Amino acid sequence: MSSINFIPFIKELARVSAEAILPHFGNSSLEVSAKVDASPVTVADRNAELRMRELIAQRFPEHGIIGEEFGNERLDAEYVWILDPIDGTKSFITGVPLFTTLIGLLHHDEPIYGAIHQPILKQLCIGDNSHCWLNDQLVKVRQRDLGSATLLISDPYSISQFQNVKGWQALVDATKVHRSWGDGYGYMLVATGWADVMCDPVLEPWDVLPVIPVLQGAGATVTDWHGERIRYTSGKVARSAVAAHPDNHGKVIELLRKIQ
Repeated sequence: MSSINFIPFIKELARVSAEAILPHFGNSSLEVSAKVDASPVTVADRNAELRMRELIAQRFPEHGIIGEEFGNERLDAEYVWILDPIDGTKSFITGVPLFTTLIGLLHHDEPIYGAIHQPILKQLCIGDNSHCWLNDQLVKVRQRDLGSATLLISDPYSISQFQNVKGWQALVDATKVHRSWGDGYGYMLVATGWADVMCDPVLEPWDVLPVIPVLQGAGATVTDWHGERIRYTSGKVARSAVAAHPDNHGKVIELLRKIQ
């Protein structure tokens, strides 16, 4: 763990990204483009990431950056920032305030800080693997029986492409409520005790690395879909995630492994 407190700087990154995003939210004439993978992107995504990159370059020019919109810089640096300016662009372009900005920091390839920011609702969740704060107030994952749990996922339709559908259905059947309040906001709901299990069958590094210190700081267990630790090596990361209270996490993984 780094001895430097990066939380004040993370708050600055959240502020400048929000300034770039907010003028475009709820704008029905906002132009939406398609990236190579057919996912949507807007000027708000690009401007927010550029503002954060500029601030990092000014304050910490020796640091590296992994960004969704503008690629990677100095991946061999001691500190590397991970930026997802709008996680949940499909929510953003349809006027749904469940998108977030994700900000993370690696130290020697280990996630040491993470932030999930919802600028419309003015919610900023920051974690350092030991603690988690929502708007500067400590928060924790809630303890609840799996049969009473709220289960979240970003995109249930992608399960058949990447994971075990029968295992997912077993988990749905074992929980009380399941909803697609997903992307970064779903992880914040788990970390702050408003939901209980969050699953993503497929992710990119900028989707998952920033949420790990948040979840772990709130007392949650987070692994990939198979129960393995999410590791970042050579620019690559496990491309799935499951987050839950430690009492439920093993039960969730066991259900996801069901094949009959």
